[in-house]
Amino acid sequence: MHDDPQHYEIPADYRHWVGDAAEDHIGPFFFRNDGALMRTALRVQPHHCNAHQTVHGGVLMAFADYTLCLCANGGTQQSVITINCNNAFVAPAELGELIEGHGEVIKRGKSLVFVRGDLKVDDRIILTSTGVVKLIVPKAG
Repeated sequence: MHDDPQHYEIPADYRHWVGDAAEDHIGPFFFRNDGALMRTALRVQPHHCNAHQTVHGGVLMAFADYTLCLCANGGTQQSVITINCNNAFVAPAELGELIEGHGEVIKRGKSLVFVRGDLKVDDRIILTSTGVVKLIVPKAG
């Protein structure tokens, strides 16, 4: 797995999230913070596809969850867990396409963050997602 976004023809201003072996195995996924919006990117490779050469729904849901969690923690090292993630599949994505995630915080509470996002290829929506993410506060001592 390469952690250089340019290896996957993803713009150089995206970064790789370090420390999640499952995301690396499924992805790799990349992100950048555009102020109020979190952006994520995935270049579709053969291991992302089903028998129809379109992205497997499980891969899309994992990428949506990644987008929502990064949105909740702002791209920091803040640990989070997903409480709820609802997804609606809108259109397929195909081998070789660049899927970009766009996420935003709807409401930020003390420990819960309500988020929404879209996965798109160009201007075509692939999946819409909403979720609730819990911020994990390290225990003292």
